[in-house]
Amino acid sequence: MMIDKLANPLTLVKLQQLLLDVGVVNVLLAVAATTLAVLAVDYGRMLYLRARMPPGPWPWPIVGNTYSLPATKPWLYFEELSQYYEVPLITFWIGRNPTVWINDAWCAHEILEKKAQIYASRPRMVVFGELGTGQTNLVTMRVRNNAERENWRVHRKLMHLGVGVQAVRRYRDVQNNESKVVALDFLREPAAYVKHLERYATSVVSVLAFGRRVAHFDDPIITEVIAVMQHAAELNVPGKSFPMLMETFPVLAKFPRWMPWMKGIGSRGQKGGNYFFHSLAQEAVDQQAAKSDLEKVGVPQPFADTLFKESPKYNLSTEELSSLTGNLFGAGSDTSSSTLITFVLACCAFPEAMHTAQAELDRVVGRQRSPDWDDMDKLPYVAALFKEVLRWRSVAIIGGQPHSPTQDDYYKGYYIPEGTWVQGNIWAIHHHAREFPEPDRFLPERYIKGSAYHRPFPGDRGYMTFGWGRRVCSGQALAEQGVWITIARLLWAFSINKAIDAHGKPVEVDIFAFTNGLNMRPQPFQCSILPRTDEIRDTLEREAQQALIDLKPLDGESKYRMSTFYQQQKSTFAAEPIIDEHGNVKIVNVKK
Repeated sequence: MMIDKLANPLTLVKLQQLLLDVGVVNVLLAVAATTLAVLAVDYGRMLYLRARMPPGPWPWPIVGNTYSLPATKPWLYFEELSQYYEVPLITFWIGRNPTVWINDAWCAHEILEKKAQIYASRPRMVVFGELGTGQTNLVTMRVRNNAERENWRVHRKLMHLGVGVQAVRRYRDVQNNESKVVALDFLREPAAYVKHLERYATSVVSVLAFGRRVAHFDDPIITEVIAVMQHAAELNVPGKSFPMLMETFPVLAKFPRWMPWMKGIGSRGQKGGNYFFHSLAQEAVDQQAAKSDLEKVGVPQPFADTLFKESPKYNLSTEELSSLTGNLFGAGSDTSSSTLITFVLACCAFPEAMHTAQAELDRVVGRQRSPDWDDMDKLPYVAALFKEVLRWRSVAIIGGQPHSPTQDDYYKGYYIPEGTWVQGNIWAIHHHAREFPEPDRFLPERYIKGSAYHRPFPGDRGYMTFGWGRRVCSGQALAEQGVWITIARLLWAFSINKAIDAHGKPVEVDIFAFTNGLNMRPQPFQCSILPRTDEIRDTLEREAQQALIDLKPLDGESKYRMSTFYQQQKSTFAAEPIIDEHGNVKIVNVKK
């Protein structure tokens, strides 16, 4: 290696002689001149690309526009740039690399949907990709050649086995029953509504992934996994502070993990999350195998069990098995619960929409039972309200992970080079006044044809919350299904309003107070949640008790906790588990 050669005594002697012959000053001047020449050439490349790509702020050498980023919520800044340049997409330089931000629904549809085949890859992502999940995870997997494309197709196929449009229908009973339980939780302890919704969302994906539900909101797996997912979401938002600043200075990613700018990244090569989720999956497979045929009747097969059976066919590594279950478990619990918390906020801030939906529910469903799947097509306003929740404050606010073209592309004369970081700005798309007049108002009427607020929008759904093309969120069908039934049931059951303070005045809510991560959710707020009638209260309790009986076969508990996982391993083994070059976990020493 170069460093070894420089450390050679003979080399050092020759270097000293060179400095004496040429002169230290001359050497330094030569180095400086060479550096300036390299910088000039590179900056010339940046300016040449800038002239051909979509407009955007003038980049500086090396750092680009990084230090122009706001401290929080950069999607608002990118929206403003599109308005300033009067274009649907802009170029923003993160260091020496251009990123393209799409701030218009029709532009996103033209590029990411109609050209989905060439925009199915990911760009180079230093923090979340190279230092994080890399090529073993469907979320960050790049598709630059046939081998990578085939690997990605295998992972996508496997995900569809668990959460495809048809596959998720077998979880309708679970979602229906869990939403009845969460309604009972709201009834008994309304102040803890956030925890109840987190438990609900986590329990559904836990049943799907591992075959067991989460019965209590104080289960550590809820708070720990959601905290990890929210931290991961923060590592996906462009920033001018570490660790995201490594996207601007990628050479810093080559340093040891104990360097100060690596804080929050984890230990290189340890892949801790992978080993944790693999252990959960293996535990689920073992528990499934131990069940009798009678115990398996009417209980959905865990996704982990399906994956382990398919694994030999595709030669899946430990990391791949872990990521497939971990993505589903982590992302599903965080995004669905955040969407439902947003729904509660919308009811507090815009009660007229809630009242209109409740009138429709009373007409169609009545008060002797809560709504179910058979009512879906009979509740157009509830469907519109559900869509407006997904639009008004979309959770995946910048459309998930970035796309990247596998070849050079053009959009209306603008050049988009191969490998460019291309991101859809969901905030800007869902708040464009052309499609959504008065965009910050919560108006389900936007989705009622003939309404004064209805406007054309690309695609069938009327929102782009789950992304685009071949990189659309794999769990979209599961999320839509679960969020709809829960919103419908909570609307039917409760009056959700602003809290009342000690002086009898409403406690105002801030519809702009949201977190800063890729998956945003409302900041904590108080509210009042009361059953609409005594009859509804009785119905809630009756249905929830039956739901708990129906869910009983799915009760279970994991012995693993993320916060104590590695301490447990250290007490059991003489050394921590390691991952070999194939991604498989191995314990190097025998048990103590």
